[in-house]
Amino acid sequence: MADATSHSQKVDGLEKLDIGQLEKELGTTPETGLTLAEAQTRLAQYGANEIAEKTTSPILKFLSYFWGPIPWMIEAAAVLSAIVHHWSDFVIIIVLLLANAIVGFWEEYQAGNAIAALKARLAPHARVKRGGAWSDMAARDLVPGDIVRLRLGDIVPADSRSLGPDAVEVDQAALTGESLPVSKGEGEVLYSGAILRQGEADAIVYATGGKTFFGKTAALVEEAHTTSHFQKAVMKIGDYLIIVAIALVTLIFAVATFRGDEIMTTLQFALVLTVAAIPVAMPAVLSVTMAVGARRLAARQAIVSRLASIEELAGVDVLCSDKTGTLTQNKLTLGDPVPVGGETRDELVLDGALASRAENQDTIDMAVIAGLKDQDALKAYSTSHYQPFDPVHKRTEATITDKDGKTFKVTKGAVQVVLALSKNAAAVKDDVDKATEARAKRGYRALGVAKESGNDWEFLGVLPLYDPPRPDSKDMIAKAEELGIDVKMVTGDQLAIAKEIAGQLGLGTDILDASRFGDTKAHETAKLDHDIETADGFAQVFPEHKFHIIDVLQKHGHIVGMTGDGVNDAPSLKKADCGIAVSGATDAARAAAAIVLLTPGLTVIVDAVKEARKIFQRMNSYAIYRIAETVRVLLFMTLSILVFNFYPVTAIMIVLLALLNDGAILSIAYDNVRPSPKPESWDMRLVLGVSTVLGITGVAASFGLFYIGEHVLHLDREVVQTLMYLKLSVAGHFNIFVTRTRGPFWSIAPAPILLIAVFGTQVIATVIAIYGLLMPAIGWDLAALVWGYAVVWFLINDRAKLLAYRILDHEAAPVIDQRKMAGM
Repeated sequence: MADATSHSQKVDGLEKLDIGQLEKELGTTPETGLTLAEAQTRLAQYGANEIAEKTTSPILKFLSYFWGPIPWMIEAAAVLSAIVHHWSDFVIIIVLLLANAIVGFWEEYQAGNAIAALKARLAPHARVKRGGAWSDMAARDLVPGDIVRLRLGDIVPADSRSLGPDAVEVDQAALTGESLPVSKGEGEVLYSGAILRQGEADAIVYATGGKTFFGKTAALVEEAHTTSHFQKAVMKIGDYLIIVAIALVTLIFAVATFRGDEIMTTLQFALVLTVAAIPVAMPAVLSVTMAVGARRLAARQAIVSRLASIEELAGVDVLCSDKTGTLTQNKLTLGDPVPVGGETRDELVLDGALASRAENQDTIDMAVIAGLKDQDALKAYSTSHYQPFDPVHKRTEATITDKDGKTFKVTKGAVQVVLALSKNAAAVKDDVDKATEARAKRGYRALGVAKESGNDWEFLGVLPLYDPPRPDSKDMIAKAEELGIDVKMVTGDQLAIAKEIAGQLGLGTDILDASRFGDTKAHETAKLDHDIETADGFAQVFPEHKFHIIDVLQKHGHIVGMTGDGVNDAPSLKKADCGIAVSGATDAARAAAAIVLLTPGLTVIVDAVKEARKIFQRMNSYAIYRIAETVRVLLFMTLSILVFNFYPVTAIMIVLLALLNDGAILSIAYDNVRPSPKPESWDMRLVLGVSTVLGITGVAASFGLFYIGEHVLHLDREVVQTLMYLKLSVAGHFNIFVTRTRGPFWSIAPAPILLIAVFGTQVIATVIAIYGLLMPAIGWDLAALVWGYAVVWFLINDRAKLLAYRILDHEAAPVIDQRKMAGM
C-alpha cells in the first residue's frame, strides 16, 4: 500500500483520471480497499469527512458580553464606585453586569445546543470496505481511497467515482437545484450529498470534507457576515445615552470647577449620574424577550439558532425561496397525457406504467404509476422481463403478459428515442413535436410511450412530468404578501420551468435568467440591480448567484429572508438577514440558517413572522421606556444640581431603582401585543424622539413634586429625597404602560404577569419609602400623595405620547385606523 504522505487531495486532477490511474494514485483497490492502519493515517492527515464550522470559544463568547457601549457604561460606574470607595454600590453594579452577561450567554448557548443535538441525530453513515471486509461506520471517518457501497436511497457520503458496472440515477437537487435525477455511469463523479434514486454501485472516494463539491459550496458560508439590525439598534441607543451622559457630566464638572466645589463631591455626583445613565437591564430584557419568543417558535416546530434573527425575521420585507423541495414537493408528478394514436389517456398511462417497475423506487417510474386512476389495473398483467433505463438506450422496456395470455412489449423513455423505434413515426411526428414543445415551454419533461405490435413498435403518445408545488405554498405566499413580504422564487431549473411554477403559485412570471449575471458589463450593473429588485424570481441559479442576489437586495435597503434545504442554499442562508432551513434540509443548510423548521411545509414561516413581530414590538416598547427613564433621571438630577446645588436622590436610591424597576420589567417578554401588518424596523428617529418627549415630561413632573415638597409642604431635604425616589420609581414604572402601545394605553390590555410585576415591585418601593429602609421615612400620607400625583402624570404622559407619534411619524395612520389594522 502506498504511503499516505504521497497522496494529496488535488481534486481537479482526481475527478478526471482514468479509474485505473485513480486507484494507483490513491493506493487502493476495489477488492480490498485501504488497510485499517492506512485509513487511520489518512484520517489524521486529511481530517474528518465533515464541513468544519468556525466556532468561538465559550470563554471568548462569554467575555464578548462585557464589550460594547452599554457594558462600558456599567463598567465605568463600577470603576467610579471603587474610586470613591462606595463598595456596596460596586458590588451591586458588578452583580448586575455579570447577570446581563450570564443571561445572554446562557440563552445563546441553549439555542446552540438545540441545533447541535439536532445535527447529531442526522449524522450519516456509510458502508466501507477496509482490509477486504465490509463494515458500517460514520461517514465522518471516510478518507480518500476508501471503497464505499451505495444502494437505493443512500446519500453519497463523499465525492466519489462510480466503479459501476451499471449506471445509477442520482438526485442532485440539494446540490445543484435540479429537480430531475441525472444518470451516472462507470467512472463518473458522484457528489457528496447526492441521493441514489435507482440502482446500486461501488465507488472510490477521492475527496472528503472541505475538498468536496459540498465542502467548497459550504466554504462560501464563511464569507457571509452580517451585523443584525438589532445589534445596530442597541449600539445606537447606547451611543445616544453615552453622549447625553458625557455632555451632562462635563457640564456639571465645568459648573463645579467654577463654583469651587470639592473634587470628591463632584466625582461622587459623576458616579450617581453614570449609574443613572446606564440602562442596566436592557441587554438582559432584550435577550430574554427574544429567548421567550424562541421557545414559542420552538413549540411551533421552528428552532432558532441565533436569537437576534427573531428581530430580523420581524423586519423581513423580501423572502427569497428556493423552489425545489421548498416551494415544490421535489416529487415528480404526471401531467395531462397526450395520446397521438388510437388509445385513450387512461390506456396511455397504463402502458407507461407497465413499462415501469415500482420496486426500483425510480422517481419517474413512481410518477407514472401514481398517475393511474385505478391502481389495481396492473394486477391483471405480469412482467416476464424488464430492462431498466440506462444512459445508452435512454428508455425502459418490459415484456408483458395480460390475463388472456397475450404477450406484448411496452417501452417509455426520451421522446426522440422512442419515436425513432416506431413504425408510425412519420405520421405522428408533427403532433408529437407540438405536444413536446408546448409542454417544454411550461416546464414539463416529456416521455414517449410505444407498444410493440407484431414486430413493429407503435408510438402511442406523450406523458408530461413535472415537480408540483407543495399544497400549502400558494397559500403561504399569499399570506406573506398580506404581511408586506415580497416573495421571490430562486431555482437552478430552466427558465420555462421557473415561469410555470411561479405562475401556478401566483408569484408572477417576471423571472430573471441568472446565467446573464456573469455577462453584465460595468455600465449595466445598475440596470441589473434594478431587475433583481423587481423580479418575481430567478432561474438557472448557482450558489454564487444566490449570494449575489441577496447582496444586491441588502444594498438596496431590504431586509432579506432566505428559505432553502440544500447545500447549494447554505451560503445564501448565512448571508441573508434571516436564513430559514426547511424541513429535511441538509446539515450544511441547517448549520448556516438562523431558523430551522422541523415540519414539512412553509405555513409555519407565516406564524413565525407574526410571532417575531410581536417580539419586536415588545423590544421596541421597552427601548422607548428605558431611554425615556434614563433621560428623565439624568435631566432631573443635572438640573437639580445646577439650579439648586442639591442631589435629589442618593446613589443607593439609584441602585434600588435599577434593581426594582429593571428587574421587574423582564416580564414585558410575556406582554400582550398584536402583530403589525407590515415589516417592522428600528426607526431610531421615532424611538429617540418619543422617548425624549416622555423623558422631558417626566422631568417636568419631578420638578413639580419637588416644588410641592420644598415650598408647599416644607419638608426636609432628606425627606424630599425619599419623596423623589418614590415618585421616580412609581411614575417611572407606570411609563411602561404608556410606551407599550402606539394608541391610548387602554388600546391593548397588558398581560397579567406584567401587571403583577409592576405593582408588586412598586408596593416594595412604597414600603421602603414609608418605613425608611436605607432612607428617611415619609409615612403613609406622603406615599399616597406620590401615588395620586403619579397617576395624574401617567394620563398626561399618555396624551404626550400620542402627540409625539402624530408629529414624528408622518406616515402613520390615525390611531383608530392603526388599531383596526393591528387586529387584521
